[in-house]
Amino acid sequence: MGKEGGGDEDAAPLFETKEGRFRGAYKVFASTVFVAGRYWAWIGMFMAELCFGLYWIVTQSVRLNPVSHHPFKQRLSYRYEDKLPGVDIFVCTADPKIEPPTLVISTVLSAMAYNYPPEKLSIYLSDDGGSQLTFYALLEAASFSKHWIPFCKKFMLEPRSPAAYFARHSTVTHDIAYSQEWLAIKKLYEEMKNRIDSVVEIGKIPKEVRDHHKGFLEWNSKVTKQDHQSIVQIIIDGRDKAVVDIDGGRLPTLVYMAREKRPQWPHHFKAGAENALIRVSSEISNAPLILNLDCDMYANDSDTVREAVCFFMDERKGHEIGFLSFPQNFDNITKNDIYGCSCSVVNKFELAGVGGYGAALYCGTACFHRRESLCGKVYSKDYRAEWETEATKNTDKTSNELEEASKVLANCSYEKDTQWGKKMGLIYGCSVEDIVTGLAIQCRGWKSLYYNPDRKAFLGIAPTTLDVVLVQFKRWSEGMFQTFVTKYCPFIYGHGKIKLGAQMGYCVYLLWAPVSLPTLYYVIVPPLCLLHGISLFPEVTSLWFLPFAYVFLARNACSIAEALSCGDTLEAWWNSQRIWLIRRTTSYFFALIDTISRQLGLSETTFVITAKVVTEDVSRRYEQEDIEFGSSSIMSTIVATLAMLNLFTLLGGITMIAMAIDRLKALEQLILQLILALLLVMVNIPVYQALFIRHDKGRIPSSVMFKSIVLASLACLMPFIFTHGCIF
Repeated sequence: MGKEGGGDEDAAPLFETKEGRFRGAYKVFASTVFVAGRYWAWIGMFMAELCFGLYWIVTQSVRLNPVSHHPFKQRLSYRYEDKLPGVDIFVCTADPKIEPPTLVISTVLSAMAYNYPPEKLSIYLSDDGGSQLTFYALLEAASFSKHWIPFCKKFMLEPRSPAAYFARHSTVTHDIAYSQEWLAIKKLYEEMKNRIDSVVEIGKIPKEVRDHHKGFLEWNSKVTKQDHQSIVQIIIDGRDKAVVDIDGGRLPTLVYMAREKRPQWPHHFKAGAENALIRVSSEISNAPLILNLDCDMYANDSDTVREAVCFFMDERKGHEIGFLSFPQNFDNITKNDIYGCSCSVVNKFELAGVGGYGAALYCGTACFHRRESLCGKVYSKDYRAEWETEATKNTDKTSNELEEASKVLANCSYEKDTQWGKKMGLIYGCSVEDIVTGLAIQCRGWKSLYYNPDRKAFLGIAPTTLDVVLVQFKRWSEGMFQTFVTKYCPFIYGHGKIKLGAQMGYCVYLLWAPVSLPTLYYVIVPPLCLLHGISLFPEVTSLWFLPFAYVFLARNACSIAEALSCGDTLEAWWNSQRIWLIRRTTSYFFALIDTISRQLGLSETTFVITAKVVTEDVSRRYEQEDIEFGSSSIMSTIVATLAMLNLFTLLGGITMIAMAIDRLKALEQLILQLILALLLVMVNIPVYQALFIRHDKGRIPSSVMFKSIVLASLACLMPFIFTHGCIF
């Protein structure tokens, strides 16, 4: 055949392909069917169970090899009483309004009264608020210590925080000598406390007081909380043998420090304050051991320092130890611990389990550090501490000379172009600088120990409102997940440096934030599917029902047994389940969002100080174990909305089963979801009381109640669920 055309026809294709019409529209439709149907629910359940399963595997690392340690302080005294190392104690405060000075000085006084050679003790108060009110309170504490310390040692008192001691011993005994001194010291304490409270209330130091101490010259009209020069004042110089208490006994060194702050310089929050303390103390006392305490974490056992020194001075293993961590305990926990702050199971089992791998978590307070390990020294097998040479104090300078030299070390510009905050001191850039710093020390070859003594070594103040609890846990979980997604992830940073079990132990806490997602799924999706008759679990008659039943019963039985073995009540365990649920669906979830936002460069690290002051009204409700809601925050709205959602779905599910043609069949298919919804409703009973029954200021505000009802109703009436209909 001949050519029938020319030009472009020669290159034209012999067939063509056309896309089907409405292709894009069908993709949208298919997506809506997937979301609207039960497929997404089943796939979501699988993903949630997978997440829980993987996290459960991680948590088992801390239960497989728990260890405990027991020091012998009598042997220490016998061998090394004349060679005990010096100890520098750091107490940090940041705001005299949130952290009352009377609270701060009670912690300081408890540390000054340790059963340890006073000439080898130095207490440093870091005041990041740069407040002359706090400085004045410390001056008052120094004067009172001359009476308090000999009183404590004479009668072997416990605890040695005056606030805690007088709170526990409100009446005198039949011992006449003790009673007379008790009344005298109680009067001195009350007078001191009243003077401090009066000055704090008016917010001004009286002229006669300012004129009495040169330290007040540091404060003028230009000094503000965020803009002031370095202030270092040696209030008690422990080197001076003439400085004694009323019984002629030596006194420990006492130092006030407010590091320089300027608006144009980053101050790195608590980590920056701790690093300034490390440098300042190295100039004044340079003790080889450092104990850091939060301002509300007072010493509850006068022999704690001796017990800690036992670990560091042990001839066989002591040279390997970089830090010794104690659990955080609180003295205001109610009988049934409504906010789950006692962490008794964590303290007894989980943290001890991490110790089985030669590691411990540095949790920011109640921790003894070897100064060298904290300052970046890498451990080597031939390392041996020389306690006597390391503990020598700077004896060739006067107090004024030491103060001036120390001020330079506390300047903003001192850390510029140095390794401070990177390889030296506490590490910057994360709101849980303590966790990262502890991991870095271990990765430099040092061992760390966790010590949980029978008598609680330190006691602090637990939050008394739900809002503060949630804010605190949001900060912690955010910082820990931030650690996981950076170069400090234990599986990367610790690879080949610490044991796998220790890496997993860290991740039990570093993964708090992402575990919020499967928890939220379980709290929302199964109840909604129950409301609309979508079965997600095996029927009761199926063999697959048995694994679900076993896991549920076994895990809760084990959890209850652990709680009871720690001295918790059954009600306290139940309260811990509630707060666990609330934290995961609020604090951890927002921490996850904020961490992702920060990794994308959309926000920066912040640090929130939790208030230590509560009103009498709040305190009374706390003692009565009424949860303090009283907030219109988005977290309160989520708590209330989830509670209402589960109530609506439970009632709707019961109604649906009752109206089903085959009720027995319906019950068999939905029994597990019904039980889940029932448990969620039971655990939220205090939320319903705060929504509808309570009339005190701790109730959930009406605005939150209305929002929660509307949001829960909208969730229950979501039209896409109806597209799949009911299974009956």
